[in-house]
Amino acid sequence: MNIVSDDREGFAAFLLRLRGRGVVPKSLIAAFEATPRREFVGGQFHHLAWSDRMLPIECGEAIEGADIQAAIISALNIEAGDRVLEVGTGSGYTAAVMARLAARVITVDRFKTLAEQARQRFEALGITNAMVRQADGSAGLPGEGPFDRIVVWAAFDSYPRMFVDQLSSGGIMIAPIGPEEGEQVVCKLTKIGSRFEREDLGVVRLQPLAKGVAAVI
Repeated sequence: MNIVSDDREGFAAFLLRLRGRGVVPKSLIAAFEATPRREFVGGQFHHLAWSDRMLPIECGEAIEGADIQAAIISALNIEAGDRVLEVGTGSGYTAAVMARLAARVITVDRFKTLAEQARQRFEALGITNAMVRQADGSAGLPGEGPFDRIVVWAAFDSYPRMFVDQLSSGGIMIAPIGPEEGEQVVCKLTKIGSRFEREDLGVVRLQPLAKGVAAVI
């Protein structure tokens, strides 16, 4: 089986899994379909690109499985005029998908290598409204808000209160909260006044949110 047909079959299986879990917005499906996932993973993993397995990428990091990425982006309920902050660029895949739904995406990663690779992928795909930078995103980007949506791909050990002021009124933040070792709960936090309204979406195992930027890579 060649890579192209393998990719097409993988995407079809991905869609079947999503539809089995409920209604999936057409706009989200179109955004995933328009973003060639195998371009964001190593060649040896092309046949697994649309699986729900975490796959290794550079700098000792990983790209989350396609299903959980879709579930979290769907829960963000991104609208056309939204400004989105993503903490944890990784391969750049989720930022590329969200850029097809939002007005602007700012994505940050502590690793220079990952930030630069994501930037090159955005350019190759003609995505101009996703901005990537190497930065410490553990406290968000306080000087650049407010954001309509915030997503963090690493776990907080406690409630991320420092992000409240960075969300617009009615804005949504999604982040895992829980202990460094073991499982965390993916929380959807909607800003109501000066507080968050919390909805638990499911359980994950992700790395704890690291502070600072990588000195070398």
